[in-house]
Amino acid sequence: MPELPEVEITRRGLAEHVVGALIRDVAIRNRKLRWPIPDLPVQGRTILSLARRAKYLLLDCGNGTLILHLGMSGSLRILPAGTPPALHDHFDLILDSGKLMRLRDPRRFGAVLWHEGDVATHPLLTTLGPEPLQEDFDARYLHQALRGRNIAIKQAIMDNHIVVGVGNIYANESLFRSAIKPQLPAGKLSLPRCVKLVSEIRATLAASIEKGGSTLRDFVHSDGSSGYFQQEYFVYGRAGEPCRKCGTKILQIKQGQRSSFYCANCQK
Repeated sequence: MPELPEVEITRRGLAEHVVGALIRDVAIRNRKLRWPIPDLPVQGRTILSLARRAKYLLLDCGNGTLILHLGMSGSLRILPAGTPPALHDHFDLILDSGKLMRLRDPRRFGAVLWHEGDVATHPLLTTLGPEPLQEDFDARYLHQALRGRNIAIKQAIMDNHIVVGVGNIYANESLFRSAIKPQLPAGKLSLPRCVKLVSEIRATLAASIEKGGSTLRDFVHSDGSSGYFQQEYFVYGRAGEPCRKCGTKILQIKQGQRSSFYCANCQK
């Protein structure tokens, strides 16, 4: 599943092509995504900005906001207008520049939605926690948010109500870099360890963005290229392989139906 770095990289790649462009038309070939694609009153509107909130992309069209989500297998590409669609190409935004923005989503867990008024009031966005790369996500906030919680720390930092965008890959990697085992009860994390964890979440996400994200299944950038952060994983997907720091075999367990990877020697 594309995570925050992949979505942020997609945003940056799309922005130079869509911000300031006028929408000539919309092509909807399959409305049956995670939620049905509604009618979109965007023809003749100019895209004023392209922002990201958690894993949602927000295209401000003046009269409302187009909300996009890549789901589990989606990608957004910039292509020449008139490019024939393939089987899983469900949605096009056709621009006056002679280009189009196309959503490809083989598993159809993505979303194309419309919201008029303040987009922050949309039901999908109102309960989201802070962005991990912004200043309001700091150690004191995290320490307070975790107080009294018995859930495992890995599940806590993957909870979008606590902090957005820390998906399974980057939760595993951030915890390794912080020397925190994924099973540790969240409420037992001290303030100094929260300082370390916040720092490493930021560093891990920033490093992935710098390296183009992780290439997972069908995910590609808006220009069709791939990321290569997966080449630098410390633990994710490396069960049975030696720890890059101490040589101990990486372990794999299940937490909340997700795989967790960790080094029992380096993480306490």
